[in-house]
Amino acid sequence: MLLRNDQVSLESITSSTARRILDRQERPGDRWHAEYPFADELAPLRSLASSPPTGSHFTMYVIRRPSDGLAVGGFGFFGPPDQEGTVELGYGLVPSARGRGLATAAVVLALEHARLWGARRAAADTEVTNSASRRVLTKSGLVETGHRGSLVLYERNLAD
Repeated sequence: MLLRNDQVSLESITSSTARRILDRQERPGDRWHAEYPFADELAPLRSLASSPPTGSHFTMYVIRRPSDGLAVGGFGFFGPPDQEGTVELGYGLVPSARGRGLATAAVVLALEHARLWGARRAAADTEVTNSASRRVLTKSGLVETGHRGSLVLYERNLAD
């Protein structure tokens, strides 16, 4: 599945693609940045790689720059909406792609996708010291709802 807007595209990661990312078996068209994936994506990628294909819309995605098609980061839902309709999300960009609005564009695009597939609320968290990620979440319409240790918690009602 491919989601796109003017600023970014999100390409869903299948179980077979997850295996190739982990093994760095790049094929023509993959165009993964040398710094992708991040260490915190390895466990979710391993889980996805070992799972049978589900076709879920609430999965992991590669973030690509439309200007050159390079995969410069990852976005992921931590699963389908829970009983209250809440989806949790996370994202990251390689350092050279930061500061250009790609993360905000990716989060906004993914939240619209989640809303269309039945999610009613989105949740995310980030380290209190990560001011860039805090700005991304705020620009994407999430609001700060509290703290848990060193994390700042955010939510957004997707029905609006």
